[in-house]
Amino acid sequence: MNKKNNVKKDQSASSYKEVKKVTTHVLVEMKRRGEKISMLTAYDFSFAKIIDQAGIDVILVGDSASNVMAGHQTTLPITLDQMIYHASSVIRAVDRALVIVDLPFGSYQGNSKEALTSAIRIMKESGAHAVKLEGGREVKESVERILSAGIPVMGHLGLTPQSIYKFGTYSVRAKEQEEAKRLIEDALLLEKTGCFGLVLEKIPASLATKVAQELTIPIIGIGAGNGVDGQVLVLHDMLGLTSEFNPRFLRRYLNLSDDIKGAIRHYVDDVKSHSFPNEHEQY
Repeated sequence: MNKKNNVKKDQSASSYKEVKKVTTHVLVEMKRRGEKISMLTAYDFSFAKIIDQAGIDVILVGDSASNVMAGHQTTLPITLDQMIYHASSVIRAVDRALVIVDLPFGSYQGNSKEALTSAIRIMKESGAHAVKLEGGREVKESVERILSAGIPVMGHLGLTPQSIYKFGTYSVRAKEQEEAKRLIEDALLLEKTGCFGLVLEKIPASLATKVAQELTIPIIGIGAGNGVDGQVLVLHDMLGLTSEFNPRFLRRYLNLSDDIKGAIRHYVDDVKSHSFPNEHEQY
């Protein structure tokens, strides 16, 4: 049994090494093979370089930078210029991963011409590989116009943080039959319109599994169970750099907040006690 598992792992590792650059086509092939897609957020050069070298498939330059980098309560305040700054920093660090950038609030809703302008700015000024936007049928025209310029688009359904004031809560979406039906219809519409992939956030696992089975494009989940084609988390959350955000779907792989505070306290003590720098740490 263990021998078989090891063979599968070796084959998976071999397959991974063969992929020199992840593209939208590679993601579709991964779904077809049943290979799960790994995705994390990044907003700066240093972290992007680390997670790219660690083998992540997709990096999302998320508008969650508004929360974890700037300290805002929602994703709404972050601007297009700020997203381009973060995306440019990430792109300079990445060799393998596909880099997708969120179109921020106000840069695409209700105006497909502005949506195209925003997407073109992101692609030209940052060098990103694709953009992501939230919504279904209400953003269809924006998706079509962006795609007309040859820019790959990823959709986002379920809990859409840019619409937080409309929903009034961050609770699970599409639990009721009518909303679930609309979500499936919107997912199919986005695929038909030309989106290369879709993020499903905080919806029932059974519904997310159904969407992943009905669509041919990759479905990435966050709080959407294990029946989808891949997973995404906010880097700062999974590393334990943040502590206030504790949803059920979040698995913390480290507790860096405590580790960093401990290291800084150690440094402060060394400076105060005259033990840093020592004779080997000076010229």
